[in-house]
Amino acid sequence: MNWTIERISDLSGKVIIVTGGNSGLGYESVKAFAMKGADMVLASRSMEKGEEARAEILKDVPDGKIEVMQLDLGDLESVKNFASEFKLGHKKLDVLLNNAGIMMTPYFTTKDGFEAQLGTNHLGHFALTGLMMDVILKTQGARIVNVSSGAHKSGEMDFSNLQYEDGIGYKPMKAYGRSKLSNLLFTYELQRKLEAAKKDTISVAAHPGVAMTNLARHLEGKFLYKILTPFFKMMAQDQAMGALPQIRASVDPDVKGSEYYGPDGKKEYKGYPVLVPSNEASHNLEDAAKLWEESERLTGVKIDI
Repeated sequence: MNWTIERISDLSGKVIIVTGGNSGLGYESVKAFAMKGADMVLASRSMEKGEEARAEILKDVPDGKIEVMQLDLGDLESVKNFASEFKLGHKKLDVLLNNAGIMMTPYFTTKDGFEAQLGTNHLGHFALTGLMMDVILKTQGARIVNVSSGAHKSGEMDFSNLQYEDGIGYKPMKAYGRSKLSNLLFTYELQRKLEAAKKDTISVAAHPGVAMTNLARHLEGKFLYKILTPFFKMMAQDQAMGALPQIRASVDPDVKGSEYYGPDGKKEYKGYPVLVPSNEASHNLEDAAKLWEESERLTGVKIDI
């Protein structure tokens, strides 16, 4: 039987954060959880876009409980401010859905000087998870969900040039793959640490397959992108279907730590959410430990479990 949002039970009383909740997969996730009664925090880099998304969702879910909060994952100061502000109003956090991301951008750096794709997709979420960990651990049965991608399979870790310093060796797809592989290395290492500390919090991951979102907006002007768009649309699914794996990973009571959810179709491009495998590199213990150490050093955030 296919897993759909109809299978989500009542989420009343649950507090859920969705990063990048103003568009794409994040928007669909906020909407699904709000429909089931959760107290939602829609985290958005732009408050204006966040409020517009909230208003749009409330048209379909008029009694939805959605709070918009500003969060720029490319700015550690913003991440710290978000965590502090959240804790002023909330004493628990059932799900932290680390959804926000950028994809295949030209080379640039974040406010803190990180290569932007690694900085936004991994380091920003690493810092956020660390800063929220005290609230997460106090919440029974909480979970952290990291959104990866099939592109993790093209990712390679190179700690001698982790961030393509000064753009050396930088290729948009190569950097994107590394950031998505980092999401999985982080997910599995976090789960190992949670288990070692005998916590009931779990760390899981998901990927959307090929979904029609605005994530590829940096490619839209490219000649090849224009040619391939019709084929891309044939392979892809809409963003509501693309969001199902991360929604399932966030709230299905049968989900276990270190599981990875993606579409059940051919090559995991589209379909309903099921357990899927990730590649051997994502289970490399040495790389996971090194990435953790580097992430703590770069962000200045130590994750206490």
